[in-house]
Amino acid sequence: MFRDSITDDYADKHEIVALCDSNPHRLGEAAKAVQRPGTNGVATYLAEDFDRLILEQKPDTIVVTTPDFLHADYIVRAFEAGCDVICEKPLTIDLARLKTIVDAQARTGRKVQVTFNYRYSPARTQIKELISSGAIGEVTAVDFRWHLDRVHGADYFRRWHRQKENSGGLLVHKSTHHFDLLNWWLGSLPTAVLASGRRAFYRPETAAALGLEGRGPRCHGCPVAAKCDFKLDLAADESLRNLYLEAEGADGYFRDLCVFDADIGIEDTMQAHIRYASGVTANYTLTAYSPWEGLEIKFQGTKGDITHRHVEVHGVFGGTRAHADADAVTTELHLAGQIPRLLDVPHASGHHGGADPVMLGYIFDPEGMTPDRYGRASDHVAGAWSILTGIAANASIDTGSLVDIKSMLRSRGIKLEH
Repeated sequence: MFRDSITDDYADKHEIVALCDSNPHRLGEAAKAVQRPGTNGVATYLAEDFDRLILEQKPDTIVVTTPDFLHADYIVRAFEAGCDVICEKPLTIDLARLKTIVDAQARTGRKVQVTFNYRYSPARTQIKELISSGAIGEVTAVDFRWHLDRVHGADYFRRWHRQKENSGGLLVHKSTHHFDLLNWWLGSLPTAVLASGRRAFYRPETAAALGLEGRGPRCHGCPVAAKCDFKLDLAADESLRNLYLEAEGADGYFRDLCVFDADIGIEDTMQAHIRYASGVTANYTLTAYSPWEGLEIKFQGTKGDITHRHVEVHGVFGGTRAHADADAVTTELHLAGQIPRLLDVPHASGHHGGADPVMLGYIFDPEGMTPDRYGRASDHVAGAWSILTGIAANASIDTGSLVDIKSMLRSRGIKLEH
């Protein structure tokens, strides 16, 4: 996303001066993708040469799209070298790494922008407008359910995300989007979390119930792949074959591990009760094996309620996803004493409900965009608060207790200030 945006849409304003990757095969493929006629190509560096990249190429900004547990390392090294950072969500995965980022930012004064594209979706921005305008009065409570289907959801259980030491689990890796939306929509910050979670579906017992005895450790070469609805055929997809199957010899990374392995370390069923400084309470649910994909959210207010629903994928049939159309996004406003009213939901073209082109415009050409009255850009503080709900939820799952976020931060000496 970032690479193509810079080289295709904003080439008159920015230039990619270097690419860096841990896998030499993928690094070479990325270099081919950014090469343009009349140029000598882009400098490439392996991950162990990252500091030399900065010294030799002198970039203004580093774009970090590594696995989550490595974000902090590259952010801090970029800060120390005098670079700003654009970072994929989540900012990082745990308190120790968060502290290194916060301390380095205070020490260097450099900036990091966390790319929360959901903030830029026209439909989500409409929700922000409604709440900020007082359409339902004071918001008192929220019910938020996010459904991952059996294609997208399953994918987290076959790659690096499936271990918490890599991703923080789905309550950090995935839910950072959702907790950031709640923080932004409500204009408040979480104070305490009580959560529960378990792996209910992606387990060996499910494989046995599906008749997948004798399954292999990965989809490629699996003796029962032909009858498994969860198989990922790397060889059949040109992009996946090129990026992963043909790159395995360089680092031994397998993109298609079995989603039913016993040693998976993340949950697939999670619920959290969240308290906010404003007094709002929220109940949040995330499942990773739903028959459909999308979100359902209800805001209760002193004047009425808002119900927002987005069906992104109708369902999975024989391994094929049935994508929904634009009409699958609905927002209902129901004021006390009045008939519920369906609102016209704004739409835009582009990925993530039209959010990506808007976000990329503000990142790479802010002068060419209208001033953002919604405050959608996210710095290290917003990035931190988006993961703190998930980190607290993980701690609550481990202990069975309510986790106070301020106490959690204080115990680690983390101060979140602009």
